[in-house]
Amino acid sequence: MIVGTGNVGSSIAYALLNQRTAVKEIILVDIDNEDAKGEVMDLSDALAVAPSYLKLKAGGYPDARDADVCIITAGANQKPGETRTDLVKKNAKIIKEIVESVMNSGFNGIFLMVSNPVDTLSFLTYKYSGLPSEKVIGSGTVLDSARLRYDLAKKLDVHPKSVHAYQVGEHGDSEFALWSLATIGGEKIEKLVSKADRTQIELDTRNRAYEIIRKKGATYYGIGACVTQIVNCILNDERRVLSVSNYDDNNGIYDGFPAVVGRDGIVRRLELPLSEQEGIKLQRSANAIKATIKEVE
Repeated sequence: MIVGTGNVGSSIAYALLNQRTAVKEIILVDIDNEDAKGEVMDLSDALAVAPSYLKLKAGGYPDARDADVCIITAGANQKPGETRTDLVKKNAKIIKEIVESVMNSGFNGIFLMVSNPVDTLSFLTYKYSGLPSEKVIGSGTVLDSARLRYDLAKKLDVHPKSVHAYQVGEHGDSEFALWSLATIGGEKIEKLVSKADRTQIELDTRNRAYEIIRKKGATYYGIGACVTQIVNCILNDERRVLSVSNYDDNNGIYDGFPAVVGRDGIVRRLELPLSEQEGIKLQRSANAIKATIKEVE
């Protein structure tokens, strides 16, 4: 089930439709049911040439009863003169209504939060749903890590899938790259790429969304592909390591950090040997998320 049929929700559905996945049915839910119906009609036109066949329908919250994964992309856009705090509070209210409606259906699957601020809304979904923390996941810094790997791959002239590097922390301005653990086939990226270049790549990664939004108004293709990867990990029990937003016991929040993802959600959060500076940055990022949660509460 995908709740929210805007650019992000429809791009996720399109990405799922155009890959060979374990998905058998996609149910689109939106406050504007006609829009959901229109998306289903448009997506259905691709079924005859798609790599695998699945069912598509516009539905409602009662359909969540049998859903394995509930992907939430719904949320309000910031209006002129509206503060960030106003927007967070508005989206928190929207998410509360959605989560409660889904849970009232008898849903016992996995929530996958994509709406922003994703870390805060993942935490609130965990609280509102009453589900175990491992069954609530946020898209976190999976997209940011993909951007980081792509830029590093271009710099080093290798395939992005050969780059092992993570952008972690808040999906936002306090996120950062774990350079001490970044490698290509075992080679340390710190030795292959100068500090100046690494600083620029990290900055570009953090600001990529702003650039895309400035040029075309919104970002949705990249997150569509990344959410498809997360869904595949869940449904196929792939147990891959992804920097999804997951629960941090130490700080009592959700943040983007490498974790093993499988059929039951978060299998485990990795315990990585961070450098002293990285540990400080991660705590600083956690504090930023705590501050956002406090604005809502």
